[in-house]
Amino acid sequence: MKVVVTSGKRKHAVARATVRKGRGLVRINNTPIEIYQPHLAKAIIMEPLTIAGDRVTKVDIDVNVMGGGIIGQAGASRTAIAKGLVQFLGDDDLETTYSKYDRSLLVSDPRRKLPKNPQGRGARKKHQKSYR
Repeated sequence: MKVVVTSGKRKHAVARATVRKGRGLVRINNTPIEIYQPHLAKAIIMEPLTIAGDRVTKVDIDVNVMGGGIIGQAGASRTAIAKGLVQFLGDDDLETTYSKYDRSLLVSDPRRKLPKNPQGRGARKKHQKSYR
C-alpha cells in the first residue's frame, strides 16, 4: 500500500500530512475538515483540495499540525496537503496548476523572526541616548 508523508511550515507552525489510498476523508488533528473551526482556517486548508477537484475522492489525508497560531497552522496544513497530493498522484498538471495559483502551496515559507540584539528591546529597536 502506497503512503506518502510530507511536511509544510509557516511561521512557527509545522504540519505533517499522510496521504494514502481511500475514499476522500480529510482530517486535521483527528478532526474532520467538514467541522473544522474557525471558518477562515478551514477555507485556507480547503484551497488545494478544491483546485485538485475530484482527484481528492481517491485518497485519505491525515494532517498533524502543531505550533504557531491558527492561521499559521492553516498555511502549513495547506502546503503539506498540496505537496502530498502532488507526490501521491504523480500528476505534473496538478503541480503546474498549484504553482500558477500560488507558489506557497508547494514551497514552505522560509521567513523567520529576527533574533533579539543586545543593544535594545528587540530585533530592531535600540535604547535611546539622551546626551545630558
